[in-house]
Amino acid sequence: MTEDRAGGAPSSEDRVAFEAIFATQPTAYLVMSPELVIVEANRAYSELLGRSREELIGQYVFDAFPPSPDALDEAGENPLQLSFERARDTGLPDQMPLFHYDVLDQETGQLAHRAWSLITEPVLDAAGRTQLVLQRVEDVTDYVAERQRLAEPVQEGAWARLDGLEADLFARTLELRTAVAAQEEASRRLAGMAQVALQLTAAETIQDLTEILTGAGLTALGAHGGAIAIRDADRGTVQVTATQSLGESAQRRLSDASSRLPALSVAQTGAPVLLETTAAGLAWSPAMVDLYEETGRRAWIAVPLQAGGRVLGSLTACWEEERTFPPTEVELVHAFAAQCAQALARLQTLTAERRAAEISRLVSQTLQRSMLTEPFQPDQCQIAVRYLPATGAGQVGGDWYDSFLQADGALNLVIGDVVGHDIDAAAAMGQLRSLLRGIAISGNPAPVQILATLDTALTRLGLNTYATVGIARLEQTLDEAAHGITRLRWASAGHLPPIVVDHDGQLIDVPEATGRLMLGIDDSTDRGESVLQLQRGATVVLYTDGLVERPGSDLDAGVEKLSALVADLAGLPLEELCARVLDQLVNGRPDDDVALVAVRLHRQDRPRPAEAGPTRYRARTGTRSANGDRTSEP
Repeated sequence: MTEDRAGGAPSSEDRVAFEAIFATQPTAYLVMSPELVIVEANRAYSELLGRSREELIGQYVFDAFPPSPDALDEAGENPLQLSFERARDTGLPDQMPLFHYDVLDQETGQLAHRAWSLITEPVLDAAGRTQLVLQRVEDVTDYVAERQRLAEPVQEGAWARLDGLEADLFARTLELRTAVAAQEEASRRLAGMAQVALQLTAAETIQDLTEILTGAGLTALGAHGGAIAIRDADRGTVQVTATQSLGESAQRRLSDASSRLPALSVAQTGAPVLLETTAAGLAWSPAMVDLYEETGRRAWIAVPLQAGGRVLGSLTACWEEERTFPPTEVELVHAFAAQCAQALARLQTLTAERRAAEISRLVSQTLQRSMLTEPFQPDQCQIAVRYLPATGAGQVGGDWYDSFLQADGALNLVIGDVVGHDIDAAAAMGQLRSLLRGIAISGNPAPVQILATLDTALTRLGLNTYATVGIARLEQTLDEAAHGITRLRWASAGHLPPIVVDHDGQLIDVPEATGRLMLGIDDSTDRGESVLQLQRGATVVLYTDGLVERPGSDLDAGVEKLSALVADLAGLPLEELCARVLDQLVNGRPDDDVALVAVRLHRQDRPRPAEAGPTRYRARTGTRSANGDRTSEP
């Protein structure tokens, strides 16, 4: 049995494949955890011991089969338990050719004297640690009893019977040796396949799966080489990978779609191919003659990898000598292929999901970055922006920033965060940004009016979007401009307030406005505005919560940390301030998307500072504000 990638219970597909492998074994097998708790028993074991699988699973093995006093050694220890522990602790098989251990007869309720031949095999994980303990059980009670009878004194006239018994015993001994050798080989093969199954569940790419199957997988089958073929349904092609032992020429030949060879044929038709002899192979396809010559392999079996009613490829194994494939071995190969197919289907689904996620991420990122353009640079102030997508996120989110002038010359700084992290969130962000801009330049509405109209538009247009948005409007009359004063008018729809510092780095409190409900919940909500006066040299920083919020951390503590940092860095050029803030708070690896827009008000009675860069936009001055006052660019 195998566990899923998260370490949980075995998947239904793994259990079906595992039981199919067990069902092919006529020998009794018991599977235990490293703590010697029974986790599986095949039908042969249940029939041999007279105990149902359901009755055994979950029990400590020596609670299910307590030792009788006669089974203990001179030190009072249980030799069978010591055998289990040696195999578990050393990672090596442990064999007990003959061991007397009494078990309860389910029919009589009495202890029955039984003799056993036992082999315990550890099942190791990829790191070499014991994952499971597998026991092969053979009841040799009758054999031991017969041997004891032959050892008794022979009475006169019994020589003929004794000769017959000895001959029969010799034949049975040879049969037993052959059977034990075959069972030991089956035990090793089963243990190897269990290890391969563990590796398959940990495979993360189709390349991983291919390497496992052409390595440990074919070895577990006892094959001398083989190939794995995987279909690409989108391209209509089949990729064949052969083991190195077959040589490069065989690799090319097995991949040749024009030749009728097992790997490609089975991958395309889904019909298994069984070629036990060279004659059978040549009768099946004349193309086999070159394959026999190049590989030196005389027996071939190829079975389809099928899952969900689809043929995903094929598994091919080959041997150096001609051989007969017993039905049990063919069933075993099919069962193993079914387990491989489940792993392949999982990886193909995962690959498709990753590809779709990457395409969606690129589309979302392209859409978002098309909106997050470099800001214009008006006279007498500098604007800096930053955007960082969440590290490890499959798709970008709906964070955005914006800055633009209204008709009256006022500067609007916008920060927003649409709920969600997918292409829908990015598309909704683009819609909101465009709507907000259209509303803002239609007349000269104040921030609170822009938010109210935007909220109404969301409802009437049926956008079904939730978002937090904050707008900081920087405005001044000509008289205020002459005295170096700028008013900051702030309104919020559920967004965090800006960080504001004066030219000396002193924090300026932004009073909390009323009605801070996010957009998309209730378009009838009333929102208020906060207004404060700023002197030239002040810095205003707007940001999304990805900059200050961390799992398990208090949001207010994050805001306080950011405020203190902006105050400490206020003397730096604005671009350097933004870079230092991001470096110290997220170090380039944010848990959530981060958007940031900052503005610094420069003196209006002198040229623009060199560190602010050239002006890329010159506003018209002398226009009138909403209240009729003539205004200037802030």
